[in-house]
Amino acid sequence: MNFTDAIKSGFSNYVGFSGRAPRSAYWYWVLFVVLASIVLSVISEDLAGIFSLAVLLPGIAVGTRRLHDIGKTGWWQLLGLIPLLGWAVLIYWAVQPSEGDNSYGPAP
Repeated sequence: MNFTDAIKSGFSNYVGFSGRAPRSAYWYWVLFVVLASIVLSVISEDLAGIFSLAVLLPGIAVGTRRLHDIGKTGWWQLLGLIPLLGWAVLIYWAVQPSEGDNSYGPAP
């Protein structure tokens, strides 16, 4: 999946918490959010705040689908509430290769 496909997928599955997302879709989404946030914060902090709110739900959905891809439930994202350790675990899981077919569907 390329960069534009990942962005389209993130917005088209805005509240799609079922299914799976490959590593490329997840990391391209993260790259898009980081770059857009930087650009918008240079322009205006208010725009950056509105953008952050606009991509919050699709970001959670992409994260959930990424966790499904490695066979974990999306509720594991709550580990992100634990500073450093939780973040490290989530990053470790996000870089793991896709699992074959699992209970969340066929491999993407």
